[in-house]
Amino acid sequence: MEKETKVMSVRDAIILAMSEEMRRDENVFLMGEDVGIFGGDFGTSVGMIEEFGPERVRDTPISENAISGAAIGAAMTGMRPIVDVTFMDFIVYMMDNIVNQAAKTRYMYGGKGQIPVVFRCAAGSGVGSAAQHSQSLEAWFTHIPGLKVVAPGTPADVKGILKAAIRDNNPVIFLEYKAQFNMKGEVPLDPEFVLPLGKADIKKEGKDVSVITYGRMLERVMQAANEVEEAEGVSVEVVDLRTLAPLDKEAVLESVKKTGRVLLVNDAHKTSGFIGEVAALIAESDAFDYLDNRILRLAADDIPVPYNHILESAMLPDVERIKKYILKLVNKR
Repeated sequence: MEKETKVMSVRDAIILAMSEEMRRDENVFLMGEDVGIFGGDFGTSVGMIEEFGPERVRDTPISENAISGAAIGAAMTGMRPIVDVTFMDFIVYMMDNIVNQAAKTRYMYGGKGQIPVVFRCAAGSGVGSAAQHSQSLEAWFTHIPGLKVVAPGTPADVKGILKAAIRDNNPVIFLEYKAQFNMKGEVPLDPEFVLPLGKADIKKEGKDVSVITYGRMLERVMQAANEVEEAEGVSVEVVDLRTLAPLDKEAVLESVKKTGRVLLVNDAHKTSGFIGEVAALIAESDAFDYLDNRILRLAADDIPVPYNHILESAMLPDVERIKKYILKLVNKR
């Protein structure tokens, strides 16, 4: 029997996931700036205060330090807060609480100090938010043991992974991309549709090149892969990491061994970006012996994100650049 699905946006998938978990568990609540009557700065909590009330959809002061501290304290006492960070850039103000408290508590207390809190971060560029409101900072957090970091790239994955993050007993950094809030796709309506953290997904099978990506770039990679296959006959395998920490190393290495060529794509800056860690993983493993060409990375330029939409677009990997790099790996260009 096929499970029922509905076409919905990423924004609506976020609302659905949070609402289902709040109905399931009275300890789950949402907090952040303007999440209540206003419905969230990006509309990701519209209608929730009407169902759950101001006690469980809590508007907070404009103080990220206070928000993160209150959320971590609530999690320590058995609650399961979801924090709407809004722009990911603002998480800078939360770093001490997240990195030095939330990430360390479970380890320091021998597993007895669990911190089940989700920090939802509107990440990435593409909507003209300029240099201080357009960053993807996931690499900072993957460096910290004790934190989980996820970056789904489809509406269905957003729902399933957000639900898993809410149920997890560790602090989770959840990336949702501003440029994709309106992107639509089929989403399972089953309240128990939960995707495992730490499990990548092969979005497209292929045999000539592995393109490994996550988050916003998945959509562009899929388009490039399909166009290259149709025009040039190059069979591209698309590996969607979905979870960065923990990383599904097995899926990455098996795909590389299968195709012998690998392109890594993300929209964060290239220098010290997360895909560099994936490149190192491949280089240090036995999958390296299967490579028929060098490992290539394609990422955003190492500049602050411009406000001008033409310059903003120019600094990011686009479909044509992804296609060019794929063809370079198979020596067709």
